[in-house]
Amino acid sequence: METKTATTIFEVLTSDARLAIFRLLVKYAPDGLVAGEISRMLDIPKTNLSFHLKNIVHSGLASVVREGRNTRYKANIPLMMKTIAYLTEECCSGNLGQCRGVQTESEIMSKIPPACCEG
Repeated sequence: METKTATTIFEVLTSDARLAIFRLLVKYAPDGLVAGEISRMLDIPKTNLSFHLKNIVHSGLASVVREGRNTRYKANIPLMMKTIAYLTEECCSGNLGQCRGVQTESEIMSKIPPACCEG
């Protein structure tokens, strides 16, 4: 991942609302949610939601699919995993033995479902 791509992703997620939206989309992956469901679940007015969703989609963190009159948003799980990999690729100066210990201590690997990381 290029630093510019990572910076764009981090900028998008600095908003409390956008972070909440993205986390909700991750929760409902791979099917995603229609805009009305997101608005209702997070209590964000549709006009504000539209602005935030546009930013999330523009960053690549989510995709949009038209379903008749509805718009469905889906989290880009592979990009999320690439972002995590970008953040951790230099962990422990690349010493995998040390990194495994840090991962175990942080319990991060136990919180990522194996199916999440596929494809």
